[in-house]
Amino acid sequence: MKLPPSNKTVVLGIDPGLATTGWGVVEKGPSLVVRAYGAILTPASTPLPDRLTQLRRDLIQIIHNFQPALMAIEELYFAKFAVSIASTAQARGVILVTAAEMGLPIVTYNPRAVKIALTGFGSASKIQMQSMLQRHFRLQELPKPDDAADALAIALCHLQTNHHLKIPVSRKSRADFEAELAARAGVSLLPVGGNTTRHSRRSLAGNPSCRTTMMDPPPMAAEDDDKRMGNL
Repeated sequence: MKLPPSNKTVVLGIDPGLATTGWGVVEKGPSLVVRAYGAILTPASTPLPDRLTQLRRDLIQIIHNFQPALMAIEELYFAKFAVSIASTAQARGVILVTAAEMGLPIVTYNPRAVKIALTGFGSASKIQMQSMLQRHFRLQELPKPDDAADALAIALCHLQTNHHLKIPVSRKSRADFEAELAARAGVSLLPVGGNTTRHSRRSLAGNPSCRTTMMDPPPMAAEDDDKRMGNL
């Protein structure tokens, strides 16, 4: 089951998770436009096969609705709560297989690389990322839930850099990488007191004519850490 060819530059961003999978659709034209965003929720009380089936079914519907040219998905990254790796990996596997079966190209992005591309700061907080997205797309409110905001950020990162990003291991190569990435995204890394403090010199206000279509996601009762730990 493959999608027909499309001339639109539409990217589907995905923040994978079993309890909550965030998604966001961004289209590139004269300006970058948010088409829609939301979250796929699967109840913890539902058997695992049914949760994965629901995730697959909902993702297929989203792909059919918006006809993206590419999927940009977050890499698996766990600084803590490693117990949730298995469930997130299962959900991510379903997402990758579904996209591949539909003929959708896939690129992956490291969470730190996405934060640098948007804010110039690799340790930006959730609220900083949401605020940056709100200003960039001129949204009336912060994009929520967090998972949907992360998905929008991944899609925007791809459209800004159009590059499959990997963070180098060594400190020196990492510093060079971050400087190059910030330059590609139009932000600056400013040295302060011998250290590198990241600031954005570019106005991120979007085009006033930018139209935004928002899909209201179901209410989120859990925070991000709860997603990683409790709702498995």
